[in-house]
Amino acid sequence: MRFGFHIPRGGGFSRVVERALVRGCETIQLFSRNPRGWKCSPLDLDDVESFKVNVRGAGISPLFIHLPYLPNLATPEPSLRARSVQAVCEDLQRAELLGAQFLIVHVGSRKAISEEEAVENVAEAVNRALAVVENPVRLLLENTAGMGSEIGSQFGEIGAILRGIRCSARVGVCFDTAHAYEAGYDISTAQGLEITLEEVDRFFGLTRVCAMHLNDSKTALGSRVDRHWHIGDGFIGREGFRRIINHPRLRDLPAIMETPRGETEDDLKNMRAVRSLVTE
Repeated sequence: MRFGFHIPRGGGFSRVVERALVRGCETIQLFSRNPRGWKCSPLDLDDVESFKVNVRGAGISPLFIHLPYLPNLATPEPSLRARSVQAVCEDLQRAELLGAQFLIVHVGSRKAISEEEAVENVAEAVNRALAVVENPVRLLLENTAGMGSEIGSQFGEIGAILRGIRCSARVGVCFDTAHAYEAGYDISTAQGLEITLEEVDRFFGLTRVCAMHLNDSKTALGSRVDRHWHIGDGFIGREGFRRIINHPRLRDLPAIMETPRGETEDDLKNMRAVRSLVTE
């Protein structure tokens, strides 16, 4: 398993790899733009080229871009969904320019409509984006904790979305450990982990899982409250992560940590924690 973090890009993309190397990253995730706004400024091509050279030189792979927080592919509001599709199109293009292999997206919230309608909205939105942007970047749907009217907390919902996507080879899944636990999948135990992976396999197949978000949970099993926590210090626990990291069906996946960060030492602590759990 290759480990890394979500890395801030303040000061330009060219500074990202420096921060990643300090943390011992083998893989990284970042935003291509402001994660809390719609504005999309053109990329500085010199900054991007410097970033790509640094990524190659550091041997960092794969590279993930995360879509900003505002897009909602499940929404019943046509204008918001159109704007969300546009954001996916823009970030697919930006991901390719940055040399990223994957774009991770949140599935979205259904508001007042049914889960079935929301699932159809997401599949339609993804189909529209992939029809506009034909490039090698693979879009990954991230499972959710199920807060409020979020969809995608149950693997059956994700499977239903994937079945509605025409270019299935261009879409996969990012498995978030904290979100799965908060949604009610008890991956903290050996039996619970096996049951969870069996459900993933049944609904869309473990081969569709291309990456993990490796986060402990600050909230209890089935809380449906999304609160990431430090590896081993939350409800999933050290032994839970030892089994996840070394599981024969998961251990070859790249794993991005999105654990709380007050200072660099927080990331170093989490990197030491996951590496201490790897068995030969």
